[in-house]
Amino acid sequence: MSGLKQTMGLIGWLLLSFAAAAIGAVASAQAAAFYQQLAQPSWAPPSSVFGPVWSALYALMGLAAWLVWRDGGWRRQRSVLALFVVQLAVNALWSWLFFGWHRGALAFADIVLLWLLIAATLIGFWRVQRLAGALLLPYLCWVSFASALNFAVWHLNPATLG
Repeated sequence: MSGLKQTMGLIGWLLLSFAAAAIGAVASAQAAAFYQQLAQPSWAPPSSVFGPVWSALYALMGLAAWLVWRDGGWRRQRSVLALFVVQLAVNALWSWLFFGWHRGALAFADIVLLWLLIAATLIGFWRVQRLAGALLLPYLCWVSFASALNFAVWHLNPATLG
């Protein structure tokens, strides 16, 4: 694969990952103010933590997908790359469910599904290229934490997060 094609592929996978971030960000425009109004567990991080963490995770996701794509392109890695795209969509949906529509139970169901999709994607990526799978480990860990936080905040705010 030529250097130009690899560079364009990297840019493409990063753009796709950050497009999912942007879709979620639209729903999260007022997230900081909304998040601060909610009752939270003592272990909840301040809202200022989420942006930098998610930015780093989206960069790692794009890089991981690119590493897998480099091994035969879409044709050879179609299944695992399609799984990656599906988990990106489920990821973007969570922000709409929680911040946009204030649906705590649906957001929790979404994040549990997201966790399962990330785990499956990580395993698939690991089988193609170990580094690609390893790059998804921080994402899986963060979503594990976010799942617990989603559950706790939902249960602490039943009137707001229906």
